[in-house]
Amino acid sequence: MRAVIALVALLGSLLLFVCLLWLTTDGSLRARSWEKEATAGTPQARRKLRSPLASVQPGPRSRNRTAHNKNGIYSHDPALQCKEIQDNVLSSSIKKKRYSENYYLQIVTKLQHCAWKRRPEEYEKFRSELTSCCDAAHNFIASQNNTPLGSNLSYEVDHKKVIHITKDIFRMLPASPPFLSYPFKHCAVVGNGGILKNSSCGTEIDNSDFVFRCNLPPTTGSISKDVGNKTNLVTVNPSIIAQKYKKLKTKTMTFLQNIAVYGNAFLLLPAFSFRSNTAASFKVYHTLHEFGAKQRAIFFHPRYLKSLARFWRTKGVKAYRLSSGFMITSAAVELCENVKLYGFWPFSKNIEQVPISHHYYDNQLPKPGFHAMPKEYNQILKLHGKGILKLQFGQCE
Repeated sequence: MRAVIALVALLGSLLLFVCLLWLTTDGSLRARSWEKEATAGTPQARRKLRSPLASVQPGPRSRNRTAHNKNGIYSHDPALQCKEIQDNVLSSSIKKKRYSENYYLQIVTKLQHCAWKRRPEEYEKFRSELTSCCDAAHNFIASQNNTPLGSNLSYEVDHKKVIHITKDIFRMLPASPPFLSYPFKHCAVVGNGGILKNSSCGTEIDNSDFVFRCNLPPTTGSISKDVGNKTNLVTVNPSIIAQKYKKLKTKTMTFLQNIAVYGNAFLLLPAFSFRSNTAASFKVYHTLHEFGAKQRAIFFHPRYLKSLARFWRTKGVKAYRLSSGFMITSAAVELCENVKLYGFWPFSKNIEQVPISHHYYDNQLPKPGFHAMPKEYNQILKLHGKGILKLQFGQCE
């Protein structure tokens, strides 16, 4: 009897030992599992998940049905993938106070792999916003319709100063706005960025129905294969007239020869932006008239530019003044059914990190603090992502 009792006691001790061993091992495993979960939630990991530049990854179900292509972009449901890029990357950038080149290069790298699609409903919505605010068709250009004889016109930037619209000034203005026959079917807005070099975009640009250019850029010679040579409207910065053409006092013929390449294009000048611009702008008008040039000088309406600046200020573009390219892009969205931008690249390198010049014809940098180029470019990227306009990132096919 005593032997049986001793055997039962021994078996009970062994069972207790096994249970304790199991609990200890399981607890250790569970502790290690908890540690792994805790590590996944560290501040570093959470920052990576919140980062707007973190790659957008598909969910588990998508991952089972997809594979990376050579560029690391998932091939499954590209429309959804690109919408996630737009929502998670572009929308978050408005919160940033500083915009680095690498930040934008990463955005563009993602966007250029997304097939662009025009979205008529987004286009009509945005175009309606712009028209309600600014109405480019009627207000973009100063005309006799919107600038009455004898009125006092406030300057765009020197807004406390006015210019009296005399008979001589009134006669310079077109009887009615020149773009009332809008909308144009396909428009090209050609910036001067160094990204245009070796782009082979010339033919595509020249096939557009209406071509906007900025600041009298070169279009002839070997460069035409990249930038084209068709021009319907080109802006003229009065500083070019003052510096390059000596205010048209000694280099008038050089000026006329150089602008001959633009055919019968409009030369658009900011005569009413600064009071210092007025004389140079009027000199261009009188020179074209005196020598019977094919080109025709027209002037930005300051009221339109003020309205446009207010419109973009509500969207985060706060600068001393909008750039000419951004002004023209805004007008083109109203005046054209389809808008494509070329040569818009305000950075010193391309997406392959190769240095490029500021302009395709020189490397003269803009005056610091004058324009908000990166913020303007951010808005252009949004318009591209929403299918309102198309931005050409690199070479044309």
